[in-house]
Amino acid sequence: MLVLFETAAGYAIFKVLDEAKLQEVDSLWKEFETPEKANKIVKLKHFEKFVDTTEALAAATAMTEGKIGKSLKKILKKVVAKEAHEQLAISDAKLGGAIKDKMNLSCVHSPAVAELMRGIRTQMESLITGLPSREISAMSLGLAHSLSRYKLKFSPDKVDTMIVQAISLLDDLDKELNNYIMRCREWYGWHFPELGKIITDNLAYCKSVQKIGFRTNVATTDLSDILPEEIEAEVKLAAEISMGVEVSEQDILNISHLTDQVIEITEYRTQLYDYLKNRMTAIAPNLTIMVGELVGARLISHAGSLLNLAKHPASTVQILGAEKALFRALKTRKDTPKYGLIYHASLVGQSTAKNKGKISRMLAAKASLAIRYDALGEDTNSEMGIENRAKLEARLRHLEDKGIRRISGTGKAMAKADKYQHKSDVKFYDPSGDSTLPSTSKKRKFEEVEEEDVAEVSTPVPVKVKKPKKEPVAAEPEPEEATAEQPPKKKKKKEKKAKAAEEEVEMEVKDEEEEAVVSPAEESTEKKKKKKKKKVKEEEEGE
Repeated sequence: MLVLFETAAGYAIFKVLDEAKLQEVDSLWKEFETPEKANKIVKLKHFEKFVDTTEALAAATAMTEGKIGKSLKKILKKVVAKEAHEQLAISDAKLGGAIKDKMNLSCVHSPAVAELMRGIRTQMESLITGLPSREISAMSLGLAHSLSRYKLKFSPDKVDTMIVQAISLLDDLDKELNNYIMRCREWYGWHFPELGKIITDNLAYCKSVQKIGFRTNVATTDLSDILPEEIEAEVKLAAEISMGVEVSEQDILNISHLTDQVIEITEYRTQLYDYLKNRMTAIAPNLTIMVGELVGARLISHAGSLLNLAKHPASTVQILGAEKALFRALKTRKDTPKYGLIYHASLVGQSTAKNKGKISRMLAAKASLAIRYDALGEDTNSEMGIENRAKLEARLRHLEDKGIRRISGTGKAMAKADKYQHKSDVKFYDPSGDSTLPSTSKKRKFEEVEEEDVAEVSTPVPVKVKKPKKEPVAAEPEPEEATAEQPPKKKKKKEKKAKAAEEEVEMEVKDEEEEAVVSPAEESTEKKKKKKKKKVKEEEEGE
């Protein structure tokens, strides 16, 4: 049996002298306690040394990927092919499959082989002759560094740590600039308070203060290179009628030192932003196109690195930066936030409040793809980001114009919404609520009662007239019944007359009280009713 052993210095082929020892896996380590015992188990047959670290790195990377490198193929053809009947013990089963397919050699990988490799590694210096220990350690260190760089795909242009530091410094500079400018405006405002209201730009304000000094110098100072002509004229006019207090030359000197600091920090911030923009374009070009330089840098800074950000799903990228709101919503069982740092992206800002949630979700999905492409892809072009951004912009336009349909027929022009016309309802004052007298509803009820009384009185009149016409000859008992029925009818008539008289009295009192309110039409109707009542009374008296 032959053993393929890989080292940082090169490939070694060993011949197993006593294969019976491999059957005892648990006690195999005892055979490698001393160099003498190790030489009785295995013997070095061939050693192929690497020329330099580049060849060692190529061989190591090929072996980690399960491929056969050039140096390995060379040694297998030279040594192992001569003894094709022998089995080849290897440490990696994936590599053994590749050797078997390409070289047609039988490979062995088992726990006994792994224990054998471990024993050879412990006695490597004594088994491999002509290779000093110092050289092995140096080559091991160099190969380890090279392999680590290769695995991490290390490149000076791909360092995202610089982005994390740059965006953090940019935020710190913004805070410090804000404090300095507020202090400068408040300090110089005691001497020339009107200048702060006229000049709103902070950098122009500091440059103007530095150039003016005392407000009495405004008339002789040329500010055309800092301010427009209109604002310059306004500043000169305000300086003549300023209400500020007088300050000493030492005060102006200290204020000018502060303005120098503000101007320097502002210029450095501009340079830092350009640097950050260039680094983001180099490291994450697709992410930069999707969300912009500042938002992309803040996402990388929040995640820790570009690789960590690439591991996050799209849902996490969407709410990255809103962790406090998320956990508060989960605790109180309310709606979770729809966006975090991604809210400041230009696409989310362009959308309406109704569509911000949808756009942020779609943007996070496309941004997560762009992040993975930037972090793990070999290409550094930005075609993917441009394509995805165009899709998102088309989707945003579709959402914004969702309610508007095309006109039937040509289908070229979009349907226009109806022009807004203000329709105001004119309300008139109702004077009926001003009166404290009873409402007309009571009158109506009273009139209905009167009509019912009139109907009751008028109904028996035709009956009494018809009876004598229909019955020419009356029997004796009938007049007795009539005479018996007459007294109650007379009583009813008297009661009705009394009631009618009382009602007339009440009506007259009410009419006198409501004369000012009653309209002419109502007076005519009341007169008609009174005439009807008089007629009814005359008919009753005639009966």
